[in-house]
Amino acid sequence: MTTPSETPVAPLFDLSRLFIAIRRRKRVWLATALLGLIAGAAVAFVLPAPPTAVAKVIVVHQDDSPTDSGTLMRTDVAVLQTTQIAEGALKKLGSTETPENFMKNYAGLGVTNNVLQITVKAKSNEEAVAQAQALAETFIADHVKRSQAAAAAQSQAILDQRKNAQDELGKVEQQIVEEEGKGRQASQPTLESLYSRRAALTAQISDFTSRAQQAGIGSPQVAAGTQIVDAPRALPKAVLKTTATDAGVGFALGLFLGLALVAVSAVSRDRPVLRREISTHLGASVIAQLPSKLRGPARLWRRSRAVSERKRVATTLVRLVKKDPRPVSLLELGAPKVAAELALDMAGELADDGTVSVVDDLPGEDVRKLAQETKSDVSVVGAGDAAGELRIGVGTVAPGTAWTDLEHLGKETVLVVKAGHANTLWLHTVARQLADQGIPVIGVVLVDPDPRDKSDGTLWDGLHTALRGRGGQTPAPAPAEREDRLDELVARVAERVAKTEQPTRRFAPIRPVIPPVVTHPKPPASPLPAPGTVGVPDHLNAPTKKFAPVKPPKRPTPFKRDHAEPSHKGELNAGLEPEKSAEVS
Repeated sequence: MTTPSETPVAPLFDLSRLFIAIRRRKRVWLATALLGLIAGAAVAFVLPAPPTAVAKVIVVHQDDSPTDSGTLMRTDVAVLQTTQIAEGALKKLGSTETPENFMKNYAGLGVTNNVLQITVKAKSNEEAVAQAQALAETFIADHVKRSQAAAAAQSQAILDQRKNAQDELGKVEQQIVEEEGKGRQASQPTLESLYSRRAALTAQISDFTSRAQQAGIGSPQVAAGTQIVDAPRALPKAVLKTTATDAGVGFALGLFLGLALVAVSAVSRDRPVLRREISTHLGASVIAQLPSKLRGPARLWRRSRAVSERKRVATTLVRLVKKDPRPVSLLELGAPKVAAELALDMAGELADDGTVSVVDDLPGEDVRKLAQETKSDVSVVGAGDAAGELRIGVGTVAPGTAWTDLEHLGKETVLVVKAGHANTLWLHTVARQLADQGIPVIGVVLVDPDPRDKSDGTLWDGLHTALRGRGGQTPAPAPAEREDRLDELVARVAERVAKTEQPTRRFAPIRPVIPPVVTHPKPPASPLPAPGTVGVPDHLNAPTKKFAPVKPPKRPTPFKRDHAEPSHKGELNAGLEPEKSAEVS
């Protein structure tokens, strides 16, 4: 429980309040989630998936390796999504559709490093299968063509290198012939180097020739291995699966939007839900709480529990009314039916003590209607009608209330407030208006609280309006207790005076003496003397003793003439002699 000196600082963003607000408004986000679920399922029927065909192609790469991370397959997927492949497939189909539009209806997916899946959507299953077949054949032809072009380019490069080697070999042969023609003057080292160079060029030309022949053949494994491994086929329409998928997506989106909406509204609307907040804003303690009206099948087996809780709260309020004869009113804020039920229950319990009347000042006359529905014997009158000995007023503090009329319903009031109904500003307005009208709020009955709210709704200020302050005046203390309190008061005053340094003389505080009760006055111990016979002692009439005047001490001065004896010294001593003689005598 909080005291005025220990009032907690309100956090800038209270997560517990946010969670409670989301939990209290679960109907909103559950409704949005249900709407999303229905909308997703409806989309599956209104906008069904178009006919789809799938084909799988195995792609052999010339530079394939086990350590490839899928780069070659991603390249093949990118090549499939080009206008060249789309245009080649459209030419095979004899279609006049543009390649750009056709590319929007198919897609490629690399299943593995060497398997490509082609998915095509069309207006019918036959058309989708034909387009998938055309795309697969066009892609295979393009892939083989690119592989053969690369092999041809490589063969041509090898042939060019062989031609360069043959030209150099011809030059070396010519040098050898010239050197041998010199006869005995020929250089043997030069001939040996030329012979070795001729042999190396001959071997190099032979190698280039074999490599050019192999490159000219191309890559037969690429052409033979790249083929359609799974012929194009139309996918069956999975209505149940599609509907479930779309409904799940719609449910997730609806749930997210509902939670976001509830969270934003909980922060922006600023409607207190916790007991601690409501008691703080209204300036009164929460003395009881009641659940709201049950909805759905739960009211069939929880009705008796709700009625028993309401009667228990009514019994608490009846004890409150019996302690003080002043009329008490029930003012509702968002719970008129609960206030009407509490008023009828209170009137039913107070009927044994006298005539009880319930003053119905609610805008919808809920008390009168409820009394007619339940066939209650309680007298229900209007705001201007005459009431019985005991009167319970029922009114409202909703916007538009006539505040000056509330004092006619009761001198004190109990607020019946529904949690989360009013914002902070209106709660402050209610508390301020009731204070201006001089109507103290005894307590608050909280309707529809959060079951997981563990906050404290008790205030320790306002003892005159709280339930613990009611029930009559505090009894007067006993004489012994009064004396103890006087001793404590005297000790406190003495301690305070001792701590205060004053220039005057300090006196002990006067303790009031309580005279004892005297039944028979006692006579004085000795008779009093007659008037005029009592005299004053002689020592009290003696004159005041004379004291010699205080002579100021001499102060040295820098002048010599000031250290000399004054010339009137004899005159001063002569004047003091009579006084000294009088003192001696």
